[in-house]
Amino acid sequence: MRAIPSLKISISGVRGVIGDSLTPTLLTRFAQAFGTYVGSGTIVIGRDPRTSGEMVRQAVIAGLLSSGCRVIDLDVCPVPTVQLIVRQRRASGGIAITASHNPAEWNALKFVNSEGLFLSPGQARELLDIYHQSDYTKVGGSEMRSVEAFTGALDAHIKTILDAVGVLPPKRKLKVALDSCNGAGSVIAPRLLEALGAEVVSVNTTPNGSFPRGAEPIAENLTALCQLVKDSGADVGFAQDMDADRLAVVDEHGEPIGEENTLALASRFVVSKTPGEVVTNLSTSSAMDEITKLFGCNLHRSKIGEANVTELMKSVGAVIGGEGNGGVIYPKINFCRDSHVGMALILHLLAETGRSVSSLLGDLPRYVMIKEKLECPSDKIADVLKMIRSDFAAEQLDLRDGVKVSFADGWLHVRGSNTEPIIRLIAEAKSETRAREILNSVFEKVERLLR
Repeated sequence: MRAIPSLKISISGVRGVIGDSLTPTLLTRFAQAFGTYVGSGTIVIGRDPRTSGEMVRQAVIAGLLSSGCRVIDLDVCPVPTVQLIVRQRRASGGIAITASHNPAEWNALKFVNSEGLFLSPGQARELLDIYHQSDYTKVGGSEMRSVEAFTGALDAHIKTILDAVGVLPPKRKLKVALDSCNGAGSVIAPRLLEALGAEVVSVNTTPNGSFPRGAEPIAENLTALCQLVKDSGADVGFAQDMDADRLAVVDEHGEPIGEENTLALASRFVVSKTPGEVVTNLSTSSAMDEITKLFGCNLHRSKIGEANVTELMKSVGAVIGGEGNGGVIYPKINFCRDSHVGMALILHLLAETGRSVSSLLGDLPRYVMIKEKLECPSDKIADVLKMIRSDFAAEQLDLRDGVKVSFADGWLHVRGSNTEPIIRLIAEAKSETRAREILNSVFEKVERLLR
């Protein structure tokens, strides 16, 4: 197979490998394009602590200043903090500098509109048009605006969460084990947990840009957290990714419960108090269908991607939403995935019910989800999807985002990633045997097609 390009430009932003495809020139031009797009307004920027972050930050600031923008610099902070401050400071937009779950050699720009939301597909296409046309606003030295270093962003984020959910009830003191992957969550998560009233023990909470484990908060990357839960007798373990928008949970026995159950637990707490519309994406577990039915709520499904989920949440007036990758979106605080919000909601569920994580999970419907991915050039994705549509033409198909095939006892979803040069294959069923059977029915055929 030919080499896979390391630059990914899509409606989700621009990602690439530093020193290879993601160059200072490209970064500056994207910042110029965004400054041109928003009309030379005020832009909030923040970054995760990757070692390339300072270089990217300076390139972004140069591009924004050259297009006439004023910059509010939050330095190292989570992506949801950037989105919150855009709204609170009534900025024209924001740029989050982070490659999220991508490996250490990657970095990226995520673009935020004036509502604190990631750009919609239509807005992203407008930005990309400006970038490709290279027709940027340019100002002279006398028109250059300032860069404000704002140090109150983390305090504002913590206060917003506490104002919305309150501190934990004093009847039960919870001990929390935390693993922030030395990422942006390291600078806020311990403070938030203590402010909520929990006792905190932690690992990997030094925001120095090192990757002590794989960035994704998936089970195989959580060995240290699981051991910390066991050794400390913690009631729950929380794991974040580098930009702190995703949350994984470990139960009181030191066992990862799976990312899909993060949204399930948070949603259960919210809809038990305020039943209403709930939104998730096409690849999120069917357990969400059963949870929402239990509380008399309607579940709506969107295309994959936070921008798609939040757009649908706003249109239906959802009380909670998110994605099965550990992304909890709670509109009372922020219209974005926020691991800190997920922590607060789950801790309130534990404190108010007096139950353990494993006990609460016992009430949830059991599904087994298997996820695989294959390297895939973008020009091959259409061929793969065409094959899946043909092979399952007799089944119920959803073609809004790749191909989702629904069976009586499970489902299969095949789609190209918006953030990496890969194709994702996901299967879910009530048993591991059936989920594996569904996935195996296509995996080797897709692999052969990509050779």
